[in-house]
Amino acid sequence: MLPKLKAKVGANGLVALGEIGTAISLALFGLSRDPIMAASASVIAGICWIAVLANLNVSAQKALPDWVRGRGLAMYVTVFFGTMTLGSAIWGELSEIVGLPITHFIAAAGAIVAVPLTSRWKLHTGAGIDLTPSMHWPDPIVTETFGDDAGPVMVTVEYRIDAKDREAFLQSVENLSHERKRDGAYAWGLFQDTADDGRFVETFLLESWTEHLRQHQRVTKADHKLEQKVRQHLRGPPEVTHYIAADRSDGKRANS
Repeated sequence: MLPKLKAKVGANGLVALGEIGTAISLALFGLSRDPIMAASASVIAGICWIAVLANLNVSAQKALPDWVRGRGLAMYVTVFFGTMTLGSAIWGELSEIVGLPITHFIAAAGAIVAVPLTSRWKLHTGAGIDLTPSMHWPDPIVTETFGDDAGPVMVTVEYRIDAKDREAFLQSVENLSHERKRDGAYAWGLFQDTADDGRFVETFLLESWTEHLRQHQRVTKADHKLEQKVRQHLRGPPEVTHYIAADRSDGKRANS
């Protein structure tokens, strides 16, 4: 049934229907006084559980690039079952205070209210998002070989724009901050030249040289499209420069 329903209402619609079905089953549990009604509520709850959980799991996988999918899914499962465990304790305590039927009714009302409250957040379906590595970043130019732990590393990207493109440029380059941080940067910033209002410098920091080399491998084709949108507002190609922390004690790069 799931593929047919998903084709008609989409992943988000199917999750909303599953939430509504769960609310109906909770209300039936609260009203249940015989095995037939309880069994009917259980069937509805089971169908809705499968429908919602299947779509959430697929969305969680499609939202993550290959290199981080294992860690991302581990966090997803931890949060999912952690909140379910906490919720079980809270609802159990509430049922001791107000009784089981009323607890079911409150939970049903909460499920219904959650549908419009969460409608602004959409599931990732994978449509139009290509998370395969693009490998379009050229290798950094270096004058010597750096150790794996050499760093921190600062990367700067210089942009030059026309004044009329300022707002569009700022909006598009802001989207890059999520890409940089997702791929390993621990700090990101965008700065404007006080002497030239058409010159901007993007900076992001990484813990080590190896981490930056990994960043080159993590950039996806979807990220490439974001970078192309930024370039639409530029007067010329951006200029990328790499810096690595220097160790003053021996003149070599720092390993920190």
